[in-house]
Amino acid sequence: MMKRLLKQVVGIDVAQKELVVSLGNMNEDALSNVYASKIFLNNEKGFMALVLWVKKQTLEEFPLKYVMEATGVYHESLAYFLSNNTYQVSVVMPNKITNFFKTLEIKTVTDKSMAEAITLFGLEKTLDNWVQPKKVFRELRQITRERDQLIVERTMLKNQLHAEQVEAYPSVKTVTRIKDRIKMANKQLNETMVEINESIKKDVELNQAIALITTIPGIGVLTSAVIMAETNGFELIRSTSQLSSYAGFDVKEKESGTSVKGKPRISKRGNRHLRKAMHMPALAAIRHSERYKAIFVRILSRNGIKMKATVAVQRKLLEMAYTIYKTKIPYQVNYLQIQRENELVLNS
Repeated sequence: MMKRLLKQVVGIDVAQKELVVSLGNMNEDALSNVYASKIFLNNEKGFMALVLWVKKQTLEEFPLKYVMEATGVYHESLAYFLSNNTYQVSVVMPNKITNFFKTLEIKTVTDKSMAEAITLFGLEKTLDNWVQPKKVFRELRQITRERDQLIVERTMLKNQLHAEQVEAYPSVKTVTRIKDRIKMANKQLNETMVEINESIKKDVELNQAIALITTIPGIGVLTSAVIMAETNGFELIRSTSQLSSYAGFDVKEKESGTSVKGKPRISKRGNRHLRKAMHMPALAAIRHSERYKAIFVRILSRNGIKMKATVAVQRKLLEMAYTIYKTKIPYQVNYLQIQRENELVLNS
């Protein structure tokens, strides 16, 4: 007689073009079993084939959940497809899967072994169901990413203009066309900023969150909008360490036995849009905030590398944004002093 199943999990390792899928279940004796795997295209046709395959391989009367990592944007279409078709979905922060993978006796990391690890993670953990992000966050993310791309394109155009103008015999017509394209880019950048402000004003909760986050030195409306858009309002974030990992600010150390040890580096596996958004605010905070200047100087004196010290400030600013969002308390310049004074009052 077959034992009752407590869980059925579809673990999915998501890449840009394909989905590597593993199936597993857990019976009433709490024994986990991974029993099937297959690869599907990461498009709607692949999603439909995936669902059909899962139906044939699982038992309808027992709970079933699809589990995947938050991998930039590549997982989103599948998550929306499954959610819109009323399937239970969990989207997990990458650092959780990575840490869980380390506990398994798997020596070789492949897409298949990672999908199996995601399956086992889903079987052994109690996971929240994924909730589709609010429309305002989707809109903000599209606009802020478009704006970022426009800035990249404008920089390229300015470089082209400079190169053309310093030639011995610059082409007047070419210079005029490049200037026209720069003017168009500037116009579109202004339009995106107007759209960002309008999106923020339409949502009361988001407007309040932006007002709080912009009390942090160096962080303005645009950076706040990127932070909220790229994290879906911190939907999946439960701690500052998770946030750092999601952005790719977590430290990765390379070590092999006792003979090889590489320099610690940030992982850069996370959301590059978040990391990029924190660069200019960090430079501003280092110039104008004594707290962040002290962090920069401390890290710089330790290793002598300006970039590492700047990245440390970027991470601290992002973590501060999360803390302020959660506590609903604006940034306080003399926060540490206030904390000490409160402790003295309580202990007196």
